[in-house]
Amino acid sequence: MNRRRFVLAALTSTMVTRGVTMAQDVAKIPRIGVLLGSPARSWVDALRQGLRDAGLIEDRSVHVEWRSAHGHYERLPALARELVGLGLRVLIAHPTVAVKAVRDATASIPIVMPASADPIGAGLVQSLARPGGNITGSTFISSELAAKRLEVLKQLAPRTKVVAVLANPGNPAGALQLRQAQSAAGGLGVRLTLVEVGADTALAAAFAHVARDRAEAVLVVDDPVLGDKRLDIIRHIDAARLPAIYGWRDWVDAGGLVSLGANVDDMFRRAAGYVDRILKGARPADLPIEQPTIFEFVINLKTAKALGLTIPPSVLARVDQVIE
Repeated sequence: MNRRRFVLAALTSTMVTRGVTMAQDVAKIPRIGVLLGSPARSWVDALRQGLRDAGLIEDRSVHVEWRSAHGHYERLPALARELVGLGLRVLIAHPTVAVKAVRDATASIPIVMPASADPIGAGLVQSLARPGGNITGSTFISSELAAKRLEVLKQLAPRTKVVAVLANPGNPAGALQLRQAQSAAGGLGVRLTLVEVGADTALAAAFAHVARDRAEAVLVVDDPVLGDKRLDIIRHIDAARLPAIYGWRDWVDAGGLVSLGANVDDMFRRAAGYVDRILKGARPADLPIEQPTIFEFVINLKTAKALGLTIPPSVLARVDQVIE
């Protein structure tokens, strides 16, 4: 009986010791936070894959706190403060408005931007080569691409005089893209009309605005909230029989006409490399802002045919992928 009590006591002591050790091991796992304005599934999957590729296995070698405003950008400051209070080693934030919310909440925790539209213009970093401060990451230079997209749209529909620009008023990156498009509009002989589409905007009302301004084509700026609405936006654009250009290829996969932009999934994968380097001791101020390595120019010929458009050979020669 005494021996049984002794064995039980020894087993209990061993289990308690193991429990304490496991708790200590869990406590040693670095904790990182992710703040998204709107959770695009492919981006989340790409980030997770990038972390795995860097040896950062979720809940084994790194703990990840995920937060999303689900398109309601006014919630970002509170979510940022919540994450900052969790003792994080690194914060990942997207889009620009989320990065600003995190920056306002902490000056010490390193911040990684997977895909910022214009980090210098938004006042997030000092330069691409030496960001300074606690922010680094990648930029997909959408503001520069906006003018190119407008040029492509004009090539596809040469008679276009009025272009509706769909932008989310809650995302400052959209204003940067709009300014670049406006700079190019005069030289292309087109006038732009802004149509604001936020998380709670009724698309029927937005496209009534498009019709009222007699827009003949549509430029959709890069924005995750608009991305969440892409099926409905494409449906309205198709109903109006308007050519449209987008920044991300998933719009074209969903039936949109043409996209020109960086591969954002690849940029989210690469963001994990920044996290890995920071966890190993690198300072964000010393990590240069990277630019995209993969750009995609994609055209949906089925949509072009439905619109009665003939794609010029000069445009087709530059296309990376044709969807038929």
